[in-house]
Amino acid sequence: MTPSEQQPLVAIYAPIGRDGPASADLLRRSGMHAVVCHNLDEVLKQAQNNADAVLIAEEGLFGENLDSLASWVARQPPWSDFPFVILTSKHQQPAVVTWRKRMVAALRNVSLLERPVQGITLTSALQAAVRGRLRQYEVRALVQAREQAAQELEALVIERTSELEKTNLELRTQIAERARIEETLRQAQKIEALGQLTGGVAHDFNNLLMVISGGLDMLDRHDDPARRQRLMNGMRQATQRGAALTRQLLAFSRRQSLAPETVDLAQRIRQMHELLERSLRGDIHVQMQFAADLWPVEVDPGELELVILNLAVNARDAMPEGGSILFQAANAPNEQVLGREGDFVRLTVTDSGPGIPDELRERVFDPFFTTKEVGKGSGLGLAQVYGFARQSGGTVWIDGQCERGTSVVMLLPRSQQVPAQLPSERSPVEAPRQKAAGHILLVDDDEKVAATVAQMLEHLGYQVSRCASAAAALEWLASGGRANLVFSDVMMPGGMNGVDLAREIRLRQFGVPVLLTSGYAEAVKSTAQAQGVSILAKPYYLEELAEALIGAMQRNAPTSLPSA
Repeated sequence: MTPSEQQPLVAIYAPIGRDGPASADLLRRSGMHAVVCHNLDEVLKQAQNNADAVLIAEEGLFGENLDSLASWVARQPPWSDFPFVILTSKHQQPAVVTWRKRMVAALRNVSLLERPVQGITLTSALQAAVRGRLRQYEVRALVQAREQAAQELEALVIERTSELEKTNLELRTQIAERARIEETLRQAQKIEALGQLTGGVAHDFNNLLMVISGGLDMLDRHDDPARRQRLMNGMRQATQRGAALTRQLLAFSRRQSLAPETVDLAQRIRQMHELLERSLRGDIHVQMQFAADLWPVEVDPGELELVILNLAVNARDAMPEGGSILFQAANAPNEQVLGREGDFVRLTVTDSGPGIPDELRERVFDPFFTTKEVGKGSGLGLAQVYGFARQSGGTVWIDGQCERGTSVVMLLPRSQQVPAQLPSERSPVEAPRQKAAGHILLVDDDEKVAATVAQMLEHLGYQVSRCASAAAALEWLASGGRANLVFSDVMMPGGMNGVDLAREIRLRQFGVPVLLTSGYAEAVKSTAQAQGVSILAKPYYLEELAEALIGAMQRNAPTSLPSA
């Protein structure tokens, strides 16, 4: 209990004579409450509980054991320094002086009053001691308040930390969920785009198959070398167009994040011209106008082709009675995009349809927003265009100044690199035939493909041994088979693909280089590169096969056939 400032309590210990009662009366008349103690234990009890100061006559301490009192004084908390007022005598014997020094050192906060002492001196000394004690109580209250504030602050920090961790967890969950939804949105949009392509692709492939099947049928019916050569050239061109279309479809169906690279925008769109024409109706004409000095751009090429297809399909749907789509591209230096200034390429896709109402222009890039009938559009096409433009470091908008139809304008960042040249159609060149070029172990589970490839290898002068699986090829090598190179398909049955085969050949130290081939080389390109193995994409020409074989053997082959 903290004594009140109006009536502080003083414990008095003066066992001889009437000093105790007399002092108590004097203090009570001065406005203090006093209690007389009869031994040191009572003094200690009062000091521990209620007293604000202690008045002691020193003769009451002579011969007494002060250890308990001194121990309590030593154990006081940091804020406490309990006051003692000691009534002393004039005795100055050396023993008494020494005892007083020990007593003062043990009790610490001691005021000595030599008797005889006047009443006002005694009361003023005790009032000063009490005031000092009350100041200590104030310090105690401040310390307690500080400790309580520190505890509350610590509890608040713990609470805020917990809330922050919870918020961070929720944010990470939301980010992961958003990434999953965006990926789902991307794949759903690709599926829709492929659905839009289905009719045109089926028509295109049937035409290509017609060229090939008809040409093969007519080869047996003509002996004229010139006509046979024209048939062969037509079938080769059909094969090239089919391979190019397959590459584009595989690019559309990829499941991966954006992989920007330097792209020749004009060349990329021109190579899509035939695909666009076949994806649209016959009453829609595609036009292209590109600046002669057009800069290359830094974008994901597969996503770019998907964007072009989406814009073309949206334009087609906006022109049910036919019309035209114009692709334009020009350089746009010093444009402000996403808070930064830089060089961009402006790609504009304009259709001759009725246009977009002003009240809908701000919503056309929202996911799932569509003005088409139910079942004819998911509203993902332009959302994908917007996402591609922003992730590529550019932007996109609808041109409100277009007099007729709709103009979608997209700014794509300029690249300072030189773009790689895309493969183009070419007439095959006869690969030089070599004699005794070496021994090839051909690994392919498709008998018809293996037979064709074996003939190509034999035409190049190689001896050919064939295995139908990776396990059979390893067994052939382990049993003493010798080859200058293993030419293996990637996808094969038996649980071991071509990349696994190359890894096992290296681990078992057969000393034979490996060349892989695949109809979808992109799927295993990174894994094969990690193994140091090259991939030849299907379909390939004879001279491409010859170059790939020689390159693989020159990089990795030993100088002679490996011994058994």
